[in-house]
Amino acid sequence: MSFSISAIPDIRFGDGALSGLPAAVKSFDGVGAALLVIDAFLAQSGLAAKISGELAEAGVKTQVFSDFAGEPKLAHLHAAIAAGRGADMVIGVGGGSALDIGKVVACCIASGEDPMHYALAANPLPKNPLKKIMIPTTAGTGSETSATNIFAGPEGKKLWIWGPETKADLVILDPALTKTLPANLTAWCGLDAFIHAFEAATNRNTHRGAQFYAHQALRLLTGALETAVKQPENMAARGDVLLGSCFAGIAIDNCGTAIAHNVSHALAGLGPVHHGLATALGFEVTLSWLVEANTAELNAAAKACGLDNAAQLPAFVSGWMDRCGITRSLPSAFKPFDDADLAREMRAPENQPMRRSTIRDVTDADIDRFAAAIMALPKGI
Repeated sequence: MSFSISAIPDIRFGDGALSGLPAAVKSFDGVGAALLVIDAFLAQSGLAAKISGELAEAGVKTQVFSDFAGEPKLAHLHAAIAAGRGADMVIGVGGGSALDIGKVVACCIASGEDPMHYALAANPLPKNPLKKIMIPTTAGTGSETSATNIFAGPEGKKLWIWGPETKADLVILDPALTKTLPANLTAWCGLDAFIHAFEAATNRNTHRGAQFYAHQALRLLTGALETAVKQPENMAARGDVLLGSCFAGIAIDNCGTAIAHNVSHALAGLGPVHHGLATALGFEVTLSWLVEANTAELNAAAKACGLDNAAQLPAFVSGWMDRCGITRSLPSAFKPFDDADLAREMRAPENQPMRRSTIRDVTDADIDRFAAAIMALPKGI
């Protein structure tokens, strides 16, 4: 098999690594002003002021944008672009939403184009976007190493902007930034990272280059997530989960995802739900069906999780989710919907790449069955 591995940003890892940000910014020539895209609760905690102050001491002016919540929407991107005009660099700090917003606006500020100009690869991205430093704090999405960025378009449907131009120039991984993440979010985000690695290692697009990162991510995450959930001050576990998420991001940047993400993106098309939780629910519902394929890749992924074979995965994953405290339920916003609504979203054109990449053919009957299982979960608990 022949394959290529997409470019991997410069990655700096370590407890307290954030302290190196001012020097890192100054290492890029000509940076006098930066846009800081940061999660609102992090901004309110004082982190935005701390970063802005340290950058000011280094001679860099900072404009802060934190007026967003949930997954990115077109209005958030427009507001961030307006806030960042005149910036030479974009710094993203937070979860996947902050990072995706930062990466997209770095392209749009440079080109002057609207994000919709680039949605679904309608037009080529600018070849000289603003420089980008991405600093994840949730250890889940892997967006810091990915060329794919997701936002809700004007009609609320998920859209993608992808290309190497959106990639970070530098990634800073500081486990200390993740220690205040609540246990449920630690679990949801960690399962999302695990499923990124698993799907990239086992889908139709997988190759040995991506599996190198995916299998190591599976080892790190299965070994550390439960500890990180139950012992939030354990920096070794936090670090392994953060690094595992990063490696999983590299894997999906090369090979993409599969059926569990088809389910989670479809759920998001119906109502607000945390992506990690939605993906974990979709993974558990589809896993027994998936491992019937019994491929060499599925068995190799199982062994990376410390198991003997793929047949052991469903029981392992369900038990692991139990121990990490993941409740199998949907938000109350899903009460008006039924399995036909979810099946329709799973069949939507924007979700077909994940359906096609799944190692087993996903029939319409499979979609109906998976949708029924998901929508039978309790709602509003």
